[in-house]
Amino acid sequence: GESKRDVRSRSARRGFPRNARLLRHADFESVYKLGRRHFSASMTVFYLHRQQPGQGTEAAKSSVASGLRIGFTVGRALGGAVERNRMKRRLREAVRLTRPLAGASADVVINPKKSLLIVDFAEVVNEVSRAFVVIEQKLAGKMGEKSAAGFERNSPSRRTRN
Repeated sequence: GESKRDVRSRSARRGFPRNARLLRHADFESVYKLGRRHFSASMTVFYLHRQQPGQGTEAAKSSVASGLRIGFTVGRALGGAVERNRMKRRLREAVRLTRPLAGASADVVINPKKSLLIVDFAEVVNEVSRAFVVIEQKLAGKMGEKSAAGFERNSPSRRTRN
């Protein structure tokens, strides 16, 4: 078998640290109100690009790590405490296994659907991984559009003739 020391050292290597989690109610609210959504078979993923430190936002002034910050919301409508806690454990482990260590700075909220309890865990890991890939692509495209839009606005070909 495995000793407790082996288990502890393995989980410490790739854990789910506090600075990688979404904890404040205000952060959850801003993701819901201002963010975008990605739908999959057993969950809905909300995400919002987070400003980098030094870009003037109050949240950026706090010690927030770059990369994804992830939170989970499991409403009472999805079942009793046992079922909801099982959903959160499954999601937390799937995120821990697939979370990109570097990449886009974004806040992510994962809302599971009732089917998360009956889906095979490998499928949950696959869906979470796919969601992270989509989020990174969309945010990279969004950042590219902003810089391209800024370039077009200032380019001579866009000037109107009077």
